[in-house]
Amino acid sequence: MEEHLTVLYRGPLASCDYDCPYCPFAKRRDTPEQLRADREALERFVGWVREQDHEISVLFTPWGEGLVRSWYRRALVELSHLPHVRRAAIQTNLSHRVDWTADADLSRLALWCTYHPGQVPYERFLGKCSDLAGRGVRFSVGIVGKAEHLDAARRLRADLPADVYLWVNAAEGATYT
Repeated sequence: MEEHLTVLYRGPLASCDYDCPYCPFAKRRDTPEQLRADREALERFVGWVREQDHEISVLFTPWGEGLVRSWYRRALVELSHLPHVRRAAIQTNLSHRVDWTADADLSRLALWCTYHPGQVPYERFLGKCSDLAGRGVRFSVGIVGKAEHLDAARRLRADLPADVYLWVNAAEGATYT
């Protein structure tokens, strides 16, 4: 039997460039020391993955926004080119440039993009999604499951390509019927 390991990686990063009222990490800033520790931890992790002799899939689930940091973009590109890495993915608010994806192996890279109404104009977020689709990047789109986000979720479903998966993330403390 072929061994395969799926790893959810969450390092020390806890800063985000958005100010979502439902998120405890909104507009939090990491100190230079915290950012350095996060970069070093991520580099150690990538080194560990590089040394493995079995297939691995990685999903980065930072408490903040990783892709505004160059070391997350570099890590995803490197991991996507390792022959034993099936998938290198990250959760993101898509607030960053997406041209770095041109350096990745797109058969292995994936992005879990979350739209946050009130933080970014709808057209800008949808434009980033169109850019990703045009580049051939595999991605899904999500939205936090708050009642006031329902119209935006419906609009996303109508405007996104049919093959882009749309998901709803349960809001902390919310009850759904």
